[in-house]
Order: sequence, then C-alpha cells, then structure tokens
Amino acid sequence: MTDVRHVLVLPDRDAAEEVAAELPDRFGVTEEPQLVRDALAGEDDAEDAQWLVVVEDPESRLDRTALDDLAASYEGWLETP
Repeated sequence: MTDVRHVLVLPDRDAAEEVAAELPDRFGVTEEPQLVRDALAGEDDAEDAQWLVVVEDPESRLDRTALDDLAASYEGWLETP
C-alpha cells in the first residue's frame, strides 16, 4: 500500500476552508485536511497567496476527477503529482 496525498490549490483561505469542510460529507474523509498558505513566487503581499488543502488518502480510494471538480467549483484545481 502506498501513501497518497492530494493537494487542492485554492485562490483564498475562505475557499480552502469551505473545501475542507465539504470533504467529510462528499468523500468520507475522516482525517482533517491540512490548510497551508502558499505565497506565489516573488510575492510578499498576503493577498497574492494561494491556499492548499492537503488530503491524506492512504488507501488510494478518493476519486481524483471528483476532487478536481470540487476544487474547480471554487476556482481552484487539483495539483498533479
């Protein structure tokens, strides 16, 4: 079994928090996702930061397309490995 980690990239903290809140109901995620602020290269302004939602998927059971669709509904995307 390989540990899988999904990273959803969102435009702001509010979107990241909403996506993280939807994960348990929509995907049965039991482990709380990590929210990480990711400043864009060369940007010092907090307004120019993306937010990452990191979801652990040790059993590789989450549907990548559905995760990408969820992120896209908040103007984000699923990072490809």
